[in-house]
Order: sequence, then structure tokens, then C-alpha cells
Amino acid sequence: MIELRHLRYAVTVADEGHITRAAQRLGIQQPPLSQQIRSLEAMVGATLFRRMPRGVEVTEAGKTFVEKARAILQDVELAVEATRNNARGDEGGLAVGFTSSAAFHPMVTSAVRMFSENWPGVSLKLEESSTPDLIGAIRAKHLDVAFIRSPVEDSSGLTISHILDEEMLVALPDSHRLASTDGERDPIHLYELAGEDFILYRRPSGPGLYDSVIAACLSAGFSPRVKHEAPRLLSTLSLVAAGLGISLVPRSMARLETHGIVYLQITRDTQLVAPLNLATRSAEVSGALRRFVEMVGQRHDR
Repeated sequence: MIELRHLRYAVTVADEGHITRAAQRLGIQQPPLSQQIRSLEAMVGATLFRRMPRGVEVTEAGKTFVEKARAILQDVELAVEATRNNARGDEGGLAVGFTSSAAFHPMVTSAVRMFSENWPGVSLKLEESSTPDLIGAIRAKHLDVAFIRSPVEDSSGLTISHILDEEMLVALPDSHRLASTDGERDPIHLYELAGEDFILYRRPSGPGLYDSVIAACLSAGFSPRVKHEAPRLLSTLSLVAAGLGISLVPRSMARLETHGIVYLQITRDTQLVAPLNLATRSAEVSGALRRFVEMVGQRHDR
């Protein structure tokens, strides 16, 4: 069976034009190299080198073999280098998912941007979806990592890392009675929203945020009247701007500066926050994923 070492022997002998010099370059003795070349010729079924008084000459058949052997060895070197780069996280691909609310948090946007700038050899694929769909995509190996808001009931085979808790704000139509027109208003108590029509991000898409809002309102002494449910947080804000109700959203959503909406803080005793978590598979961590997770952790620690 022809092995890579046979290819290296043939290429080196062809380059040196001399068995002894080739043996020195390869770090082996001349007799074993001569024997290996004869064995190679027997396996190929053709004479590769013509023995001359002062060295060897490559035959026509030998030229064809050496040309192909050289290409194979170069491909092997490229494969090894590519594998090393992939293991280090310098090359390869990374599929990153995020919920619609997480997409607007500066931690998420800056992490994706900085990773792309620092490791341009890694191809990034981005996908926005609901937490359940993102978790399903990670399990199916369609995604490598995802920024999620909701807790994961079955986390077997997954690593869920808590990154931060984000303040929640009240989003009101600018014509609302609680919207201040003469400067910033003091934070409001959640019970002040009793009797309002609520617009929430529908539960199947974001069970964590939905349940947190309901629980916080119940703790404040009232059951929220959920008038509308939207498939995306952006849709929620559109309904608020249209005057169809109020909503509670992560603070980063206020960066959109949607026309017709006023954002108010809630008193801290409410303890209503939007967690931001990072989900990955527990096994099969690629070099690119390891670097991405480490970078997110470093940015959070600052």
C-alpha cells in the first residue's frame, strides 16, 4: 500500500536528483531509501527513476508520479493547517442565534461585530427566532450558540450561561395620561398600570418575558388585562405607537426611539428584569465557538 512517506521519498529524490543527498535531507540512511524507492516502483508498476553514474534522473512516468505526489502532499499540508486554524478558532463557521429582544442589546451587537473584526476567517451566520426555536436549532446542530431570554425547561446536553439582567421599561403611547411632556417623570409603580390594556410578546415566542410580566403584575396587586399579543417585540411597539395599549419591554428596546412612544422607568422594588443568557451545546465545542463564548464573557466582566 502506498503511504504518504512514499510520496515524500519520491518528491525528495526528484528534487535532489541524488539518493544519498535525499536520504540526508529526509534524515534516513541511503540503503533503506533505495529499498523504499524500489518498493514504490514495484507498487506503481513503472520505473520512476533512472540510475545514473552521478545520481538519478526522473523518467517520464516518474515525472507524472512526482507531480501528482507533490500536489497530494501540498493538499495534506493545507488540510492540516486548516484543521489547526479551525481548532484555534481562526477559520471555520459560527452560527449565532438571538431572540428579537436580545438583538437590540448592545452586548449582543458589539459581540457579533467585534468577533467578525477580530476573526475575519470565520464565516458568521446570524438567525433571529423565538427561544424555543433557537434551542431546537442548537440541539439539531443548525446553530452553535444563541442569546436567549427565557429559561429552558429541559437543559440536558446544553450549557446555559447567565450574562446579565436588563431593566424593564414601560412603553406608553405619547398621548397617554402617564406620559410626561415637561421633562423626565419619576419612575412609576407597577400598580399604577392596573386597568390598562396590555400588549405583550406572545407567550410561545417568549415564555420567560411573558411569565415575568404576569407574575410582576400579580405581585403588584392586579391581573393585567392582555388586550393584544404580538409575534415580535417590534410588532408590540408598533401596536403601542398606534395607541392600542401599553407594554413592558427590555430597556435596550428604547434605543429604537420609535415615534409615538414614551418609555418610563419602573420603581426598583418591582424587581422586574429581562435576563440575557447564552445557550450552547455542552459537547463538541469548536475553536470558533470557544473564542466567541470567551469574548462574550470578557465583555460582560468589564
